[in-house]
Amino acid sequence: MTQSIRIGSGLGFYGDNWEPVVASIERGEVQFIASDHLAELTLAILQKDRQRDPSLGYARDVVPMLLRLWPLMQSRGVRFVCNAGGLNPMGAAHAVRTALATQGWHPRIAVVSGDDVLDKLQDGQTRFDHMMNGADVNSVRERLVFGNAYLGAQPIVDALDQGADIVITGRVADAALFLGPLVHALGWKLSDAASAQDFNRLAQGLTVGHLLECSGQGSGGNFGDQSHWQNIPDLSHIGYPIAEVFADGTAIITKAPGTGGLVNFDTVRQQLLYEVHNPHAYFSPDVVLDMGQIELADEGDNRVRLTGAQGSAPTPQLKVVAGFKEGFKADVTWGFSWPDAWDKVQAAEAIVRTQLRERKIPFDELFVEYPGLNSAHGALAPLPTTAELNERHEIWVRMVLRTPSKTAADGFGRLFPWMALSGPAYTCGFQGMNSSSELLGIWPTLIDRHLVKAHVEMLEVQA
Repeated sequence: MTQSIRIGSGLGFYGDNWEPVVASIERGEVQFIASDHLAELTLAILQKDRQRDPSLGYARDVVPMLLRLWPLMQSRGVRFVCNAGGLNPMGAAHAVRTALATQGWHPRIAVVSGDDVLDKLQDGQTRFDHMMNGADVNSVRERLVFGNAYLGAQPIVDALDQGADIVITGRVADAALFLGPLVHALGWKLSDAASAQDFNRLAQGLTVGHLLECSGQGSGGNFGDQSHWQNIPDLSHIGYPIAEVFADGTAIITKAPGTGGLVNFDTVRQQLLYEVHNPHAYFSPDVVLDMGQIELADEGDNRVRLTGAQGSAPTPQLKVVAGFKEGFKADVTWGFSWPDAWDKVQAAEAIVRTQLRERKIPFDELFVEYPGLNSAHGALAPLPTTAELNERHEIWVRMVLRTPSKTAADGFGRLFPWMALSGPAYTCGFQGMNSSSELLGIWPTLIDRHLVKAHVEMLEVQA
């Protein structure tokens, strides 16, 4: 049994920067890279790709990423796990294999699938109530276009046990991408019948995954400590976090030498609490994590020791993220300059609302915000007085129309151009007048785990 391994962070979302991963491979002494390409809404983006081309539906950045990384990984024996498969993991695997083969590279690639549960959401045999508001899925059942359960670490372990160099999954729990290699390499037990000690090890591994799943955010990126974020060094060359994990679950969070960013008590604890609803019951498919006894010991030199995570058996259900068609939107931004900038914006908004009403254009919502004034904080950003607003050099307004009608969305931009000469004076440039897009609503729910069957398929190595 291996006494410890080093695992590095890959991407934190679709479109993230993979150059810091190069440093982790070249200088970080890692044996594994785990790369999270799927933010919570990414499947909706991939669904739109798949609607245009059924061969797509995966995070396409995985192809150029592995073209860059594979020769570095191959020479060092580094293995790669990612969820870039999205809605089409087999399509992603074939695209990667084809691209690498053109360079004469032939890694062993495994595909993890089975997360697609759309047929079960649509069959009407089981209730799949909305997790947040309890609504019945029947209200959207006919409009559902995808539904994917969050798989756990077991199929990743199976793929690595079968010798995969690259593991490409669909929707799995983010931290499971990291827990899988830890279980595989350290010989941990992954079972509902595991002992308390086993669950504590899994809880440590889950915490490691949670600390590494957001790429640079775990090593000083996006650091929000007022008056201290400026002290994070050299973000231009940030190093992504690396964890050295020991057989008992103890972990050291660090990064590759010579890279920017910072790993210390404050940057690690910020990531620890990121997207955590209940720190005493952080649910995953493999273990329920209690963070209450976690200790972070700052050892200096970009090293933080992690101990104390407590774990218990997972629940009998898995989370599902589903998507359904929810109409269309159009988005237009434009502005007005001094004098009376605020009054002009208000007059222009009233003109748009009048046109919507008099032309009987169907819509569900007209969302209005003012970039630079309240678009970041909404109601938490009280506006200055009207007099102060009218003295501003310029004020911009963003209007978003949500409508069930594609025709209405396509035509929304035509309500604006004439105001350049016939509306309030001193209009600044229009943006977005010719753009509209389909909306996909998100339906989070739960499914009994016995209804979800993960599959692992090894692609044939093409010589």
